[in-house]
Amino acid sequence: MKQIEKKVLGIGNPLIDIIVSVEESDILSLGIHKGTMALIQKERMAELLLLCKTRQTSYSCGGSCPNTIIALASLGIETTLAGKVGADENGKIYAQTLMALNVHDELAITDKEPTGSTVILITPDSERSMNTFLGANRLYEEADINKESLAEADYFHFTGYMWDTLSQQQAITKALAIAKENHTIVSFDVADPFAVGRYRDTFLRIIQENCDIVFANREEARILFDNYDPYECCRSMGKLCRTAIVKNGKKGSFISHEGKIFTVPVKGPVIPVDTTGAGDVYAAGFLYGQCKGYSIAESGTIASILAGQIITQRGAQFSKEQAAGLRALLETGTWRSL
Repeated sequence: MKQIEKKVLGIGNPLIDIIVSVEESDILSLGIHKGTMALIQKERMAELLLLCKTRQTSYSCGGSCPNTIIALASLGIETTLAGKVGADENGKIYAQTLMALNVHDELAITDKEPTGSTVILITPDSERSMNTFLGANRLYEEADINKESLAEADYFHFTGYMWDTLSQQQAITKALAIAKENHTIVSFDVADPFAVGRYRDTFLRIIQENCDIVFANREEARILFDNYDPYECCRSMGKLCRTAIVKNGKKGSFISHEGKIFTVPVKGPVIPVDTTGAGDVYAAGFLYGQCKGYSIAESGTIASILAGQIITQRGAQFSKEQAAGLRALLETGTWRSL
């Protein structure tokens, strides 16, 4: 039996984010494809950690799905995060942080791999290039899923990053079946152009067969539908699922809901400080609106407001003070006048 207060459960990759300010020359010398996410091995991580020692660096708990879940919790939505961490200090820190943020912890623990981490390189134009060592995340499997918790959730959120190992694929496939059995609304963020490139046909099938709400940015949508027009991509994706969202950067976003397309303007600065997590927080804003019973257009506006706020700072999560202010803004309805 679903509760009056909506619950959101996310299955994702818990990662310790290491955010580093770099120059364009650093990106070139490292041979990194700017603005994307690359999966790396231990040797590459060691190379990047050496760079971190000579640059301005900060640390936080991250991961695409975790960012969305943490943002929702900071706004007062009941949330649960599932994933896998190592039996190490970073894994303990991650679990303790979730507890402090009022996120229910369903993290599985393994001693076979360390907790995953991402080195996020921020260039002067605020673009971020992510280098992810999955570590323990690669081992997330069907047996780690809490069927009862998923069955009780109103929304199940996951991302395309969960398709990079067979065990993760099998786990998400099982989770989708449980969600379908229990009429849980499925929210999918395709997450990354390279992930879409690797699994385009699979993602299209998942969207059509399993998803209610789908998020993509213009580049991800372009690859999915082989079309450079984000509006047309949104319309195409809207034919596959009930609610399709294509984020178009500084030009706002498009939302297709049951065949009707809405245009959502940008609500924030044109020049960002850091775009890390903007898409994750956008998803949180939209899901918040849906949990609170707002219309599709209103949920899109809330998403745009939150994304506009997160890009004014370093990192993908709001401070307690920022979260409190945003929660008050949303709960009093004053967000409508922004």
